[in-house]
Amino acid sequence: MLPDQQARMDEKIAAHITAHIGVPGALMPLLHAIQDDIGYIPEECYKSISKSLNLSVAEVHGVVTFYHHFRSHAPGKHILQICRAESCQSMGSESLEQLAKSKLGVDYHQTTDDGAITLEPVYCLGNCACSPAVLMDDQVYGRVDAVLLDAIIAEARESA
Repeated sequence: MLPDQQARMDEKIAAHITAHIGVPGALMPLLHAIQDDIGYIPEECYKSISKSLNLSVAEVHGVVTFYHHFRSHAPGKHILQICRAESCQSMGSESLEQLAKSKLGVDYHQTTDDGAITLEPVYCLGNCACSPAVLMDDQVYGRVDAVLLDAIIAEARESA
């Protein structure tokens, strides 16, 4: 990351921290705000978060690593999430997981070498009636099979 990009990111994080100081239960909303703004929660900011909210660095790290939603590294241009809830598993999401991992050459929480797609698990998309489901960026897809998953990945790669 270039120094000016790092400085802008640090400014954004500092602004989010300032906005959440004094808010009861501020850690979760603060982490969401940071990730929504810059795409992930850099480990380098744990110390300033912990100091500002009177928490230990271990507490901040524990929350970030406990919740699958939070990322500690920059994601790819597109984020593909495959539902792993019971309904989707019963309808074949495990085979979609294997197909996605094979096609992308990554495992969960990893990004393709070209930076195009990050693969992540999700534990319910609320689309159980149309299982198995995946989420590409903000678009939910239901009744996903190998052909549809291939098309979703291909479209994301084309736009990356």
